[in-house]
Amino acid sequence: MFEVTLIPLLAAAVAAVIVGFAWFHTKVFGAAYMRSVNLTPEQQAKARKRMPVSVFFAFVSALLAAYVLNYFGIAWGVYDWVGAIELGIWVWLGFALPPLLGAVLWEMKPLKHLAIVGGYWLVNFIVMAVILVFLA
Repeated sequence: MFEVTLIPLLAAAVAAVIVGFAWFHTKVFGAAYMRSVNLTPEQQAKARKRMPVSVFFAFVSALLAAYVLNYFGIAWGVYDWVGAIELGIWVWLGFALPPLLGAVLWEMKPLKHLAIVGGYWLVNFIVMAVILVFLA
């Protein structure tokens, strides 16, 4: 039976937002990411103005991802940190990597874009899965 508990989902979603803030900080991968998507300084300033709304929707998106990870973890019998890491990797391989690779192949995004965003999603899925296993 599938059981949803709110605290692990909220913790995983908050962690995802924190990972995103750290990962895309200009001193980490943010500057390289902005170059890979050709963001102008004007676009960056406009994005900063709507940051609260963007963070809210990032949190809602992370909450949905945590819910799905929780569902897969229960369905696949993941109950330890090794299984959580495997779950994060498999979800990344199946659901994050293919569209990112498509962006490189069809939208002419540079491989650096795949590495930055793909790395973010890999770390993000693993962190969320580990939190879900330990707090469930």
